[in-house]
Amino acid sequence: MQAKDIMTTNVVTATSESCVDEIAALLLKRNISAVPVVDAEGRILGIVSEGDLMHRPESETERPRSWWLRLMADSEESAAAYTKSHGRRADEIMTRKVITVTEDTPVGEIAQILEERRIKRVPVVRDGKLVGIVSRANLLHGLVARKDRVAEPSSADDRSIREQILAHIDDQGWVSHGGLNVIVSDGVVELWGWVESDQERKALIVAAENVAGVRAVEDHLGSVPPWAWGA
Repeated sequence: MQAKDIMTTNVVTATSESCVDEIAALLLKRNISAVPVVDAEGRILGIVSEGDLMHRPESETERPRSWWLRLMADSEESAAAYTKSHGRRADEIMTRKVITVTEDTPVGEIAQILEERRIKRVPVVRDGKLVGIVSRANLLHGLVARKDRVAEPSSADDRSIREQILAHIDDQGWVSHGGLNVIVSDGVVELWGWVESDQERKALIVAAENVAGVRAVEDHLGSVPPWAWGA
């Protein structure tokens, strides 16, 4: 399996001018832990994660620096730390050195990157432009999808089926959050994430079943978003 077989394609993004409070609200509404910051052409400028918003003066969570850290830090480092905790726009607080992968990057390599870099997700780019994102959850979805099947690279047919399902769902506009992923292996479609109603669940299953080449649809959709448990 490669990144293109498991990545989330409907990626929520922000611009460099996006305000901090807007980004925080976006993370909560879409049930995601980070948002890539892109320019008008879709090129990645940086990424803002929950960690970038944890220590803010307006929420009384700003972390005071000890006297000895202030003594040892140079003025440039201190100024950067101040901007990070007090900045009001994405371009002032985002992490600029973003690790990315391509659509053809093997999932094993992605897992190694996430583990070694201690990050939760990695953007997928094509010609420098954002086309998807792979999270730890996406890797687990791929693992479960393959556990009872022959460990061979996903076929072009599987990828075509996945692309058709995602495109069709996106056209319908049923899903208003970022909590959906589709994995296809040997014609078997697995739906992961959560839904807001039973009707949404049924519609997603029907949408998958109606795509040519689908042999079966496995429903792993939950009815309660992960943040309801404080995840």
